Amino acid sequence: MDKLVVASYNIRYARGPYLITGGLRRKMGLMSLTRRSEHVARQISAAARAFSDGGLLPRVDVLALQEADLRTQRSGGHHVAKELAAELGMSVMHEATGLPRGVAPVKRQWWLDFEEPIDMHDSGDTGVALLSRLPMTDVTRIDLPWHECPWRPRLAIAATLAVGPHQLRFFNAHVDPHAAINGQLAQLEVVAAQAEAATVPTIILGDFNTLSRQKCIDTRKFLESRGYTTPFPTGTATWRGGGLRMHADWIFVRGVKIDRWGVARPLSVSDHWPIWTEIAF
Repeated sequence: MDKLVVASYNIRYARGPYLITGGLRRKMGLMSLTRRSEHVARQISAAARAFSDGGLLPRVDVLALQEADLRTQRSGGHHVAKELAAELGMSVMHEATGLPRGVAPVKRQWWLDFEEPIDMHDSGDTGVALLSRLPMTDVTRIDLPWHECPWRPRLAIAATLAVGPHQLRFFNAHVDPHAAINGQLAQLEVVAAQAEAATVPTIILGDFNTLSRQKCIDTRKFLESRGYTTPFPTGTATWRGGGLRMHADWIFVRGVKIDRWGVARPLSVSDHWPIWTEIAF
């Protein structure tokens, strides 16, 4: 294999694209969970088709997921990452956040209060995952520093993949949207420090929640100062809601070359769009 297609997708528990309108309906008591399981199953299948049929993006070899729910009520009881991996014929490594049970969420900024929360007594969880057509080794959980939202821990997952004679170290992170840029960079600093210890080319990707142009600029500068590059122009729309479009998701590489890249629009399994790169050896 001389090419590797890598994608990142905040799948938002396969709920669909309507974060803001859905949140308003939920607040008004107009949202029912009666058919949620069937809805999420259809969304998972739609994602599987997109990542395999070569239409919106090339057939994916490695997929990083964020907000991959593990048998929550809001996901209709599905293990989103495991079921998507099964439909794609991939192996999967999933790390759950470890939500504090019985702890009521603190009040959030109004513009972040549209997300459907996991009930504090729900036995399910959410997390990050790596799906791969190639064997994964040295899988590592990375807990990120978090202070402003104890009801929503932040984490990353890392793994090493062998691509023929080559090895790559992947870091899939989901950065806190509530934090100011200093808090976000503190989380990325933990990931970058672990990546620095790798002796093979590295890829840092995921949902960095850079929900302003300045956060995009500062995040890019931070990783570029550590030798990483990205083909995505600052301001590339990867998230949409309420008529807004923002650049939340990134793929940064060090030690490999990117031949092609893109954003897989108009997939509507989430309020994010998948982003992808084709890596050449």
